[in-house]
This record gives sequence, structure tokens and C-alpha cells, in this order.
Amino acid sequence: MIYGSPPRTVLHAIDIEIHEGEFVCVLGQTGCGKSTLLRLILGSEHPSRGRILIDGQEHKQPDRARGYVPQKYSLFPDKTVLDNITFGAEVSEFSLWAHLTPRYFRRRAQFRDEARNYLRRLGLRESDAGKYPDQLSGGMQQRVAIAQALMTNPRILLMDEAFSALDPGTRRGMQRLIRDLWKSTGTTILFVTHNTREALELGSRILVLSKESPDQGSKITLDLRIPERCREEEIPALVWQLEEASHGGVALEEAVPQAALADCPSHSDSAVG
Repeated sequence: MIYGSPPRTVLHAIDIEIHEGEFVCVLGQTGCGKSTLLRLILGSEHPSRGRILIDGQEHKQPDRARGYVPQKYSLFPDKTVLDNITFGAEVSEFSLWAHLTPRYFRRRAQFRDEARNYLRRLGLRESDAGKYPDQLSGGMQQRVAIAQALMTNPRILLMDEAFSALDPGTRRGMQRLIRDLWKSTGTTILFVTHNTREALELGSRILVLSKESPDQGSKITLDLRIPERCREEEIPALVWQLEEASHGGVALEEAVPQAALADCPSHSDSAVG
């Protein structure tokens, strides 16, 4: 991926295959191209060379198959929680003139029922449906943003440092929430973060992006499948390897020291989407 004039390479020689149902954390230092990679998969940006394929087909613009949760809350300040959650689904299904038809009102009621279900699943109350974003805490706003993304039933959920603005306690709760949602829905998730421990706690797989030199684009320097359950004393070895990789210090084919993984059952492999 190349930007600007004179041209500046952000990502270089990225070649990955993501299986359906994986929870992939994209880890790396600020400015290494994590968000760019997410936008390429979303379809809001296009690669200078190469292709992004989903089920073997190119998708050159965002669609309902890919939900997106940005770092900053993507809520409309003049809409209620319920209207924010249903807005995307309504716009994608109905034109302006269709809002006058009986079918629109039937579907609108269905969308609102689905939205209330997401509110319950995400730990919000029925009474929160009529509130406006400025009446919600940061954690509540982020729950609404996730519900907004899930309303279109995406196969792929893209999350760009979605928890970075939250306080530590709220962040831990949101981490548990998104992990539980992933397990219950089987949605493929790509989660951008610069927090190594967060990547270890959430992902079934971690991709590390880093630059081998300042004037080169970032490459994948580590592609690591994460164990399901590891003892606390085994975490430092994993953290060390990931942080070394983010500085370009570990080659892609290098494995985690076997002693670190000896008693850690791996996540089961997912089927290819």
C-alpha cells in the first residue's frame, strides 16, 4: 500500500489467509499500518498492488458482510440508542421513497426488536434504548457501536483499537464481552491493538506488523496461533516474542519456545471460509 507524493510505502508484501471463525489480533507499533490493513479489508481503501479476496471474490467497497467498529465512537449525536443501532440496516435495505411503504414499517419494527435483543446481550437495559449518546458512559457508547456493527449480521467484524479510550475496568469488561460474543456467534473478528496482553487474552491468532527499516513498508514479522489456556508464568515468554517481533526482531517462521507452550492446549483450527 503506497501513499502520498513522493510515494511512501505503508504495507509491503502482505500475504495472509484468514480462516472463517478466527479471532485475529493485529499487533504493532503506532504508524505501522494496522488501521490501513483493516481499511483494505473493509473496502474503504484499495491496495496499490494485489487483491483482497473474500471467498475468492474481490469486494471493492464496504458492504453488509463486514461490520466496522472504529476507535472513536461512531454514533450519531442526534439519534437515540435504538435509532443509532438500526440506522445502518434501514439505510442498506430501503431507499428514501420506500420509507413510505407498509413493508418499511414492518421491517422497521423487526429491526427494532433485533436491536433490543443486542442491547440485552451487550449488557444494556431496555431503558437505555431511548437515550442519546451524550447520556451514556464511554463503555455504554462502545457497546452501542458494537451493536450497530452487528445489526447487519456481518461475517467479518473489524475492530480498530475499539477499547483504547476506555478506562481499565471498563476495558476488561469489554474484552470479556467481545470474546463471549465471538464464541457464541462464530463471527470472524479482526481486532487491531497495540496492547500485547490484550492481543494474547483475546485472539486465537496474532499477526505482528513491523518495519525492517524506517524507509520500508511494514511486513508481517510474526504469525502466531495462540493457546486457549496458559498459566500466568508462561505469559512473559509470549509477551517477549510478540514485542520483539513488533520491533522487527523475530522472523515469521520462528516459533514460541516449546517450554512456553508445553502445557497450553491450542485453539482448534477453523474451516476455511
